[in-house]
Amino acid sequence: MGLTVGVAQISSESGRVDRNLETHISAIEVAARRNISFLAFPELSLTGYEPELSQDLAMTVSDRRLAPLHLAAREHGLFIVAGAPIATDALPQIGSFIFMPNGDVRTYAKMHLHSGEEKYFSVGTSYELVSVDGSTIANAICADTNAIEHVRGCVVKGAKIYISGAMITRNGYAKDTEALKGYARNFNILVAVANQNSHSSNGRPCGKSAIWTSSGLLALASESQSAIVAAEKTSTGWSGEVIEV
Repeated sequence: MGLTVGVAQISSESGRVDRNLETHISAIEVAARRNISFLAFPELSLTGYEPELSQDLAMTVSDRRLAPLHLAAREHGLFIVAGAPIATDALPQIGSFIFMPNGDVRTYAKMHLHSGEEKYFSVGTSYELVSVDGSTIANAICADTNAIEHVRGCVVKGAKIYISGAMITRNGYAKDTEALKGYARNFNILVAVANQNSHSSNGRPCGKSAIWTSSGLLALASESQSAIVAAEKTSTGWSGEVIEV
C-alpha cells in the first residue's frame, strides 16, 4: 500500500480547545481507518483563529491539553499536524504541533505573517520537514504560501510534498489557490491545503480544501463539508479522494 496523505477540513469553535479536540479526534479516527499516514489540520485549528486571545490560548509541547493527540499519533501510527499558538518568551507564534508515531512532538512556526498579525504574533525562523514512508513533507501555514521563497526553500531541502494549514476567505481563495496550483506544476510536487469549512465560528473561511499535483487539481472539498481530502501515492502516480468525516 502506498503513502496516503490527507488534509482535514473541519469547523473550529473560537477558544473552545476541548470541543475542537473532539473534532480533531473524530477526523483522526476516520483517517486511521483509511490508512492515512499524515493528516494536517487548518491554521490554529485547536483554538480557532483568534489573534486577540492567542496569548491566553498559547501552548507548549508539554501542554496537558495535547495529550489526546500524542496518544492518537502513537495508537494509529499516524503523523498529525494540529494548529495552535506556540508560547514564547515574547509574543506567541502561529504554530503547528506535529505529533509523530514514535511519541516525539515537533513544532513549526509561521514564517510569513499576514498584515496585522505582527501585532499579536512573532515570526518563525526555520522550516520544518518530516520524512514519512520515504517521502519528505514540508509544513506551511497560510501566508507562508504567498511567498514563493518559502516553497522554494522547502524544495531545496528535499520536499516532495508541501502541505499548508490555512484560514482562507472567499475573497482570497482564487488568488491563494492559483499560487498553490502553480507551485505543484512548477516544482513538480504534491501541494495540499487544509482550510476550515464555512461553518467555522471565526474568520469567515470558505472551505474548499484541496490537493494538486503537477498535472492540476486532484481532489477538492466543498465549502461546507466536514471531510478529509486525501491523496494516495501509487505505482502510476497520485489518486485523490474526498472522505466525509
